[in-house]
Amino acid sequence: MTATVADAFSAYLVERLDDGTLRQGVRTLTAADLPPGEVTIRVAYSGVNYKDGLASRPDGRVVRSYPMVPGIDLAGKVVESADPRFRPGDPVLVTGYELGVSHYGGYAQYARVPAGWVVPLPRGLDLREAMILGTAGFTAALALHRLEDHGLAPGQGPVLVTGASGGVGSIAVALLARRGYEVVASTGKAEAVDYLRRLGASRVIPRDEVAVTGGKPLEKQQWAAAIDAVGGDTLAHVLRTTRYGGAVAAVGLTGGSHLHTTVFPFILRGVSLLGIDSVYCPMPLRMRIWQRLAGDLRPEALEAMVYREVGLTELPQAFDDVLAGRARGRILVRIA
Repeated sequence: MTATVADAFSAYLVERLDDGTLRQGVRTLTAADLPPGEVTIRVAYSGVNYKDGLASRPDGRVVRSYPMVPGIDLAGKVVESADPRFRPGDPVLVTGYELGVSHYGGYAQYARVPAGWVVPLPRGLDLREAMILGTAGFTAALALHRLEDHGLAPGQGPVLVTGASGGVGSIAVALLARRGYEVVASTGKAEAVDYLRRLGASRVIPRDEVAVTGGKPLEKQQWAAAIDAVGGDTLAHVLRTTRYGGAVAAVGLTGGSHLHTTVFPFILRGVSLLGIDSVYCPMPLRMRIWQRLAGDLRPEALEAMVYREVGLTELPQAFDDVLAGRARGRILVRIA
């Protein structure tokens, strides 16, 4: 018997009121409430990302239209499809595009999305594992992929990961270690040191060593490459301490969106700054990255990255934890 969308189902809905404040919580939706799309998915898991936390704030500036079901990633099984590439029962995942921003996202028991956004679940991952990785894992893997395309290889020297105890940072540490790199993890959480070592960091340094304001245009060369999830002063310091010919992949802005630097790292040391966009990454590369996450990049300690698993009613606290930097690794959202 072919599965169909339930007459009524639960979703976490955010609405903007006339006074600019937000009203949010678990609501009951129907199939008629879902946005247009060729593929309807019964969602099993989602995750809590920094952008999801911003979606819960009136000044978050990520949601483009209300009401909105947040959740910028999801994994589940197809229940209806108007596209011949997908059939009912197929396990799939979706990350990025307009999901959870201008198109209802993963915090609902059902999601309807354009077929062009859907990635078949790669063999080697189940639905839960796909969302332990989620947008954070995809972003970290894309960053590593770009660095290796730039010429990075194990044995060239230490690779720095900033914001290492967060979602993207944690997975970046694990992926780099899986590939045989010497990983230096930077974190502001003293209690995360053992955790990062378990993920494969050979050295863990305090955040203060890289979150440096000002400084000389060029400083001592330290890193063969870096994955920076912080931005701001941290990214500027990483650029001026990266070795000749190295590259820095910029993946986040938890430390600020402004970059105050000089051209010297670029024109005197040949340092490259690689921008990592996981939202509109072309589908052929997107599918290649997910295949790598299920294969040669698959972390050995996926479960160790789960900070906790929550349901829809527990999302407000999860948002607060992510925005305040209290979460370590990934917060998994159990939908089904």
